[in-house]
Amino acid sequence: MSAVPAHAPAAAAPPLGGFQRLSIRHKLLALALLPLLGVLPLLGVGLLWWGSAAVDHLLLTKVRADLAVANGYFERVLGEVGASVAGVAGSQVLARALAGPAREPAALLQRQALREQLDFMRWLPADPTLADTTSVELLAPAQQGLFSAAQQSRVAVPLLATQNAAPTARTVEDRALVLQATRAVRDDAGRLLGHVQGGVLLNRNLPFIDHINQIVYPEGSLPFADWGSRGTTTLFLDDVRISTNVRLFGGEQQERAIGTRVSQSVRDAVLGSGRTWLDRAFVVQDWYVSGYQPLADGAGRRVGMLYVGVLERPFTLLKYGALASIGVLFFAVMVLAALLSLRWARAIFHPLERMEATMQRVASGELGARVGPLARADEIGRLARHLDELLAAIEDNTRRLQGWNAELDAKVAERTSELQQAQRQLVQAEKLATVGQLTASIAHEINNPIAVIQGNLDLVRELLGDEGAARVAPEIRLVDDQIERMRLIVTRLLQFARPAEFAGYVEAVDPNRTLEDCLVLAGHQIARVGVTVRRDLQATRHPAINRQELQQVLVNLIVNALHAMPGGGTLTLATHDVGPGTSEDKDAAVDITVADSGPGLAPELLERLFQPFVTRRKDGTGLGLWISREIVERYGGGLTARNGAGGGAEFTVRLKVGGD
Repeated sequence: MSAVPAHAPAAAAPPLGGFQRLSIRHKLLALALLPLLGVLPLLGVGLLWWGSAAVDHLLLTKVRADLAVANGYFERVLGEVGASVAGVAGSQVLARALAGPAREPAALLQRQALREQLDFMRWLPADPTLADTTSVELLAPAQQGLFSAAQQSRVAVPLLATQNAAPTARTVEDRALVLQATRAVRDDAGRLLGHVQGGVLLNRNLPFIDHINQIVYPEGSLPFADWGSRGTTTLFLDDVRISTNVRLFGGEQQERAIGTRVSQSVRDAVLGSGRTWLDRAFVVQDWYVSGYQPLADGAGRRVGMLYVGVLERPFTLLKYGALASIGVLFFAVMVLAALLSLRWARAIFHPLERMEATMQRVASGELGARVGPLARADEIGRLARHLDELLAAIEDNTRRLQGWNAELDAKVAERTSELQQAQRQLVQAEKLATVGQLTASIAHEINNPIAVIQGNLDLVRELLGDEGAARVAPEIRLVDDQIERMRLIVTRLLQFARPAEFAGYVEAVDPNRTLEDCLVLAGHQIARVGVTVRRDLQATRHPAINRQELQQVLVNLIVNALHAMPGGGTLTLATHDVGPGTSEDKDAAVDITVADSGPGLAPELLERLFQPFVTRRKDGTGLGLWISREIVERYGGGLTARNGAGGGAEFTVRLKVGGD
């Protein structure tokens, strides 16, 4: 036996990348640890970020809803004030008082104010310029004479130094914020006698603000009560708290924060720009998730704010606690998985390293080298035993047999690939030939019944006479159109068998009308599936194409769309002009789009959609879209498919309008 020379030149090895030069040990470690140390931490960070954002969004959503509830109650109370004043103004009691000798209803209005639970009600002389109003109003000190002494003591609010508030030289807020309604009083003849004006003072109106807070945040409505979770409600005159349940130093027994002011950023956004604030904000001495809404007077001037908010700290503690738990869990899983991966990776690469060392010893001339027994019964253990058996049986011819085996494997792979390719081409050619023969036979058999139908239709037209035929002219014309369409289908079948012998009649076609005709043809299928048809027909140009062939293409696309929506959906039909503004330009075209709201097209199907025999339906032939594209391309157009932005499949037929 001949031996391979010890110093035979080795074949030049191809250049290897950094990863390929690593040992199997390092490759396995990299593959095992990369997902754990790279992907898993990124996933954990993403989950933490998403969880934090989700909690913040939920809090803002809750505050938005709370602000809506508070504003609804505020508007309801304002409406009740208007209704109370209107009731007094139109009452018989007031009419009798005005008809008396004194004609002084002041005492009566005071009693009515107490009965209607209003803070004030007064009589104003007749003023034709004074309209009936119900609004929030701001009263200067000179306008506050209608208040009682007790009410006047509630008006003045000393300003307290507040962190982050806008600078001001004022020391006291002496204006009054009221819910005020004014109603005209007329006699039976419609003459204006005067006006009744009443309202509710909001300065230091603690029962009012506490009632709103109880409506927005009833007992037990907020979670984490043990952590200090609470909701607050406040009325502002300008940027000063005049009624609030926010406490200065925390706790239910501390003094209310009346006289403190809102931060400058909130003031600029709400009172300056008129926007509703939904964000975290610093309230007196703590951070709240807050909602501020501007209050406007009858003239549209922003005079105050309505506020609701929840203390942020309990939710922040909960969020950070949950995120920390998730982080710890991810870290524990990552560490455990890394340890297991390292152990399993070592169980793989250690036997492989032994086999590699054995092969290196054999290659260096130590033909008696063996891997030895391995305490494993998997593929690697069996491979080691087989390697030892092979080395023992063919020590003298190892290198030569390996070369022959490699050469044989390469030739087998090459021949197998060529055979598989030839088989695929042969199968497709046989399919096309068989379909061609079938279509030619079917076309021949259909021509006879078409001729019989056409003959009998002509006979019916003759028997009916001109007058009778005129009464059913639309029906006869529809039958004629369908006979012509059947003839075109027969011609298309013959063209599929003998493409060189086909020619179609070209005319200017209205794409909008053609789509409507297609809906009539597919009407029973549309009704059976129960889809909604949405039209967007904007095309004004008429492309040149055989009308029946275009109808065949569009009906095929519509039927395919219906098959994609077996449980119902929306079928969208759209047309629009494409390209320059004149039809004479060679680049002018019309797009006809048929879209469904089904599941869309899979990427692997989208790549092969217009090839013969490609279909996603078990009962389909896979020829419809292929033939449709052939028809459109014959007239210089194109047929494309894609998935719509909102889901579903979207097919577009582009037809040229302009000349060459």
